[in-house]
Amino acid sequence: MSKVQDIACSYQSNESYKGEKLIYPAANRNKEPILQVLKRFISSDTDNIEEESPLFLEIASGSGQHLAHFAPWFPGVKFQPTEVDENLFGSISYYANHCPTKNILQPMLVDICNKFSCYGFNENSIDYMYNANMIHISPYECTVGLFENAGTYLKNDALMITYGPYSKDGVITPQSNIDFDASLRARDPSWGLRDISALIKLGEENSMSLIDTIEMPSNNKILIWKKN
Repeated sequence: MSKVQDIACSYQSNESYKGEKLIYPAANRNKEPILQVLKRFISSDTDNIEEESPLFLEIASGSGQHLAHFAPWFPGVKFQPTEVDENLFGSISYYANHCPTKNILQPMLVDICNKFSCYGFNENSIDYMYNANMIHISPYECTVGLFENAGTYLKNDALMITYGPYSKDGVITPQSNIDFDASLRARDPSWGLRDISALIKLGEENSMSLIDTIEMPSNNKILIWKKN
C-alpha cells in the first residue's frame, strides 16, 4: 500500500469512528523500526510506575498503536497519549486498557496550537515528547505549536522525537516522496512535507536543537531534538 493509500485509509474511512481498536497499516509497519530507535534514547531508573517516573507525551496519537507497542518495553515510563479528534479516543483507550504493563494513561484532548498550560502541564515538566506523521498532514501552525510547546514544557536537556517524511534544503527525494507531497497539497494546500532546514530554524527560535537524524524505512526519518 502506498503512502497516499495509507493516508486515505486513515483519514477517510475513520472520520466518524467512535468504537474500539483501529488498525492503521502504516502504524503496523513502522512501529517496530521506531521502537528500535526509541530504545537508544529513552531511559528510566525503575521498572515500575512511580510519581517521579519519566513522562512520555505523544502528540497526535491517532489509533493508539504506537504507544501500545512501545510502552511494554519501558515499564517505568508513563505514556500519555493525546489527540485533537475525540472520535479516536475509543481506539486509544482500547490499546491503553490492554497494555500488559499498565503504563499508558487515558487519552487527553490536546490541540497542539494551544499552550500546554491549558491542559494542566507546568513549564519544564515533560521528559519526552513524541510526534509521528503529523507535521506533514496538518497546517504549518501545528508544527509551530509543537516546537513552541516543546521549548516551554520539556525539561532542560529533554528530547522531542519526530517521525515522518521531510525535505532538505528545498529538495524532496525520492520520487515517491515528491508524489506524496503533491498528493497531500492537492488534498489540502496547508499540508505537505516540511523542510528540515526550516525546522532547525524553528527549533532554534524555541530553544530546541536537532541532535540526530536517523534514516528509516519507506523514505522516512526520525529527528531527535534536544531542549537547550
